Amino acid sequence: MTAPLHLTITTPSMVLTDRMDVLSVRAEDESGGFGILPGHADLLTVLPPSVIRWRAQDRVERYCVVGGGVLTVTAGRDVAIACRQATLGDDLPQLEADVAAMRTADADANRRARVEQTRLHAHAVRQLIRYLHPSETTGTQTTGAQAEALLGEDAS
Repeated sequence: MTAPLHLTITTPSMVLTDRMDVLSVRAEDESGGFGILPGHADLLTVLPPSVIRWRAQDRVERYCVVGGGVLTVTAGRDVAIACRQATLGDDLPQLEADVAAMRTADADANRRARVEQTRLHAHAVRQLIRYLHPSETTGTQTTGAQAEALLGEDAS
């Protein structure tokens, strides 16, 4: 029999789980869900907010919600997940609701960032126009005669 997996899930402030008796891990990345068994090829992937599932030798399935992160598999048995925030839990429907809330919050934050980026871009364009064409933006219009006089003065 192949040796079990060593699963570690960490956040910057704590180690949520560090188990040496894991038989399988299920996770998902942008391409979809995937499973990891002992002997898995080395892997590095980015995790979106999702529920990580694993089954230990006691055959109990356990869950952890991660708010995005990085999953690595090394040497066919070491599975490490590093994430900014994570929560262990037993109530799968509640954890899936937490993931949905995280994804909604992420989408809302991205939308606000795009709006702010557009606002800053428009402000920068207005400043450039004021700099490049000061007479057009200050309200003082140059008449045709004034323009000819200016051009005539420059030509002489």
